[in-house]
Amino acid sequence: MKYILLIYSDENAWTESEMESCYAESTQLTYELKAKGQYLGASPLHSTSTATSVRVRDGKKLVTDGPFAETREQLGGYFSIDAKDLDEAIAIAARIPSARKGTVEIRPIMELTGLPTEL
Repeated sequence: MKYILLIYSDENAWTESEMESCYAESTQLTYELKAKGQYLGASPLHSTSTATSVRVRDGKKLVTDGPFAETREQLGGYFSIDAKDLDEAIAIAARIPSARKGTVEIRPIMELTGLPTEL
């Protein structure tokens, strides 16, 4: 089953050296997952200061700077994986360095027919 692991943390809680270490450790994890055929994708996100939110209400597009909601933790990145079950997805999520300072939300990915299969 495919899962997305959404990484949330306070983006101001990381020092520059902690972020570099986190990226290095996360990169190593992606190679381990790839070797097992479980890696589908992963990427950190730029800061929430670069975010733009779009809503359509009554046919009118509303564009605002910043994320959708103000929270203590911000979406900072994701892993997309293939795991045999939720227990295996939990084990992988626990290995993501950001889980030590924030939260990793695990969500099963819905498979829809008719979507393009190639990037």
